[in-house]
Amino acid sequence: MPQEFNFNPHEPNIEILINQAGYFGIARTEATIQAEKLLKIMELWDRRFDIAQSLSGGMKRRLMLARALMHKPEILILDEPTAGVDVEIRQSMWAYLKQLNKEGVTIILTTHYLEEAEQLCRNIAIMDEGSIIENTNMRDLLAELDSQTFIFDSTVSINSAPELQLENVSVRKIDENSLEVTVSHGKNINEVFSALDGHGVNISSMRNKTNRLEQLFISRLNENGDK
Repeated sequence: MPQEFNFNPHEPNIEILINQAGYFGIARTEATIQAEKLLKIMELWDRRFDIAQSLSGGMKRRLMLARALMHKPEILILDEPTAGVDVEIRQSMWAYLKQLNKEGVTIILTTHYLEEAEQLCRNIAIMDEGSIIENTNMRDLLAELDSQTFIFDSTVSINSAPELQLENVSVRKIDENSLEVTVSHGKNINEVFSALDGHGVNISSMRNKTNRLEQLFISRLNENGDK
């Protein structure tokens, strides 16, 4: 699935898929069944007889993915598959790609959405100026984080950032109901919860301040630039 749209914009969407299957020797009857299945998965079934030119950018992206799957490939290569796709459809595409992977399809993904890479990929390669500077297992790479920064939301007002008597933990007040907490790698986050609770801070939710992979990506680029 290339990044650029390279289908006939004046051809009906379902014909784009059926004709693609023909390049792999798939009979039209079988191709029609596969096209219907994929168009429904990509939520394009009601646009099957419309010409591709009439689709939005996100719809065209989904049509490209459907076309790439017409011959049921064992290896699927995706170049920026969710660029220009809205959040809801992106989530459904992720779910479908995960299902394909579980069914045995090997997926090679190129993306600038690091959240996407972290959620979808077991192995990752990071490139800088055309050279691979990291090629490893995702879990092993994330384990190299020196620290993580979280945003904690409190159900009660916070007058000032509490001084926690914990090593390798720093706390900064963002507003009346939010704290920024940086925790060094290996620190038990439950200790932080207990310490905050002791200061009367009742945490209702927490989230990473930045994507973990994004932190590592920037650090690797900086390290590579210093060489």
